[in-house]
Amino acid sequence: MQIILMEKVVNLGQLGDVVKVKDGYARNFLIPQRKAKRATDANKAEFEAKRIELEAKANEILVAAQARGEKLEGYMVQVTQKAGVDGRLFGSVTNHDIAEALTKQGFDVKKGEIMMPNGPLKIVGDFPLTLNLHTDVKAQITVSVLGEHA
Repeated sequence: MQIILMEKVVNLGQLGDVVKVKDGYARNFLIPQRKAKRATDANKAEFEAKRIELEAKANEILVAAQARGEKLEGYMVQVTQKAGVDGRLFGSVTNHDIAEALTKQGFDVKKGEIMMPNGPLKIVGDFPLTLNLHTDVKAQITVSVLGEHA
């Protein structure tokens, strides 16, 4: 299916690119999330008419993400969880817990922006994590998991 990208999509293209993707990917993900539209003549004409407005909006979102990234870069957040004497947690620290801790400290972070390549944190210690705030903006933070003895 031919689609017009309404925003930058990782590994696919930039705003305004006309690309060919599998039908299911377009119908089930890109179009419902308003990341793309079908590449019909009417949609192409509509996109060209709104191109400047859409590029300005995309740039505004990028600038806001860069400002958030500068504030968060190198930040250390502490998360307390019940743990045994050997340092293993009863449960785990997930991206939801980290997003909640950052929100309490005044940062606007969604759990989907927190990348945990090794899965949830299950032991006490300091862990470097990456936040994907935008397709072009990443910030490195450190999560310090503290054990609370039961």
